[in-house]
Amino acid sequence: MIGDDLVTHVARFGAALRARQLRVGLSDEADAVRALTLVDLSDRGEVRLALRTALKIRRRDWELFDELFASFWSGRPPTARAQQLSFLRALSGPRGAPLRLGSAKVGEVSIDAPEGEGELPGYSSEVLLRKKPFDQCTESDLAAMQPLVERLALRLATKRSRRLVPSRGRGITDLRRSLRRAVATGGELLILAHRRRAVELPRLVVLCDTSGSMDAHTRFLLAFILALKRTAQHTQVFAFNTSLTHLTPWLAPGKIGLTLKRLAAEVPDWSGGTRIGESLNDFVARYLDEMVDAKTAVLILSDGLDRGDPTQIAGAMRALRKKARTVIWLNPLLGDPRYEPKARGMAAALPFVNHFAAAHNLESLERLLPLLAV
Repeated sequence: MIGDDLVTHVARFGAALRARQLRVGLSDEADAVRALTLVDLSDRGEVRLALRTALKIRRRDWELFDELFASFWSGRPPTARAQQLSFLRALSGPRGAPLRLGSAKVGEVSIDAPEGEGELPGYSSEVLLRKKPFDQCTESDLAAMQPLVERLALRLATKRSRRLVPSRGRGITDLRRSLRRAVATGGELLILAHRRRAVELPRLVVLCDTSGSMDAHTRFLLAFILALKRTAQHTQVFAFNTSLTHLTPWLAPGKIGLTLKRLAAEVPDWSGGTRIGESLNDFVARYLDEMVDAKTAVLILSDGLDRGDPTQIAGAMRALRKKARTVIWLNPLLGDPRYEPKARGMAAALPFVNHFAAAHNLESLERLLPLLAV
């Protein structure tokens, strides 16, 4: 019924509900994904009730929701009753303006549930945004990307680890705990104990290059990092150029665009020069022991262009690699197939990098998630 990617399925279902004039927001979708991690996904009734509750469906819309749920999650076309309810629901909207379901007027809308991504409202624009290089994006693109970035970060927060933990609901039968319980009932297995895969948020340390050579990419990469910070609370964020700045105390809930403007105005030497080696060594000296351990993923976002002593970069990277769970270097230039990491700074860092990957668009950032997961 539901595949491995809960976020994708919930996002599509939310779009289908909005197309029927039900008020479902991004925060509701996030709550729904979290709710699905707490129920038995093989139990259709549990999934339906969890979604109806988390998406905050009003009582008067329950019948329509149940009809759409049955059609969407089974892949069957909606019944005539669902079409009728959807039409009546649309007619009950505000007067004085033409009502639209998706991109069509009420009288023109197709009620068929989305069966493929190409039929989802706004899918084409989402695909273009995911593939569009950051250095070609505008301010309006950044605003349009914000929901996609938050959804991307949410996928990290709902990814299950391999570790099994006790579960009150259904899951894998835990025979050992079940037998212990049976002692209290004279050896009869009246209640079975269960385990399920835990959801574990990773510990992250992010070091983002805000020098002039990274200017075209910095705002979009930081938007992604801010979304990660909201989702994975054990995240420390730093900016570096000619010096290192601890950004975490500066970050507060609110619109990403306003936060980025504040950082650009207040972080010293933003969009200026770069001293990667000195900045990384500063982090190692001041924060390594406090913030990095065997469970921490260190994420460095930089093009590796540095005119300083490459031995400084090598020394700092060696210290990071020795202590962190994994060291990931994201380089926007790697999105160009002609790029070769021959710059002295980048070449000095690579021997101590576990994963070297591109970071030139949203699609490349999606590939990062499995590397961050615990």
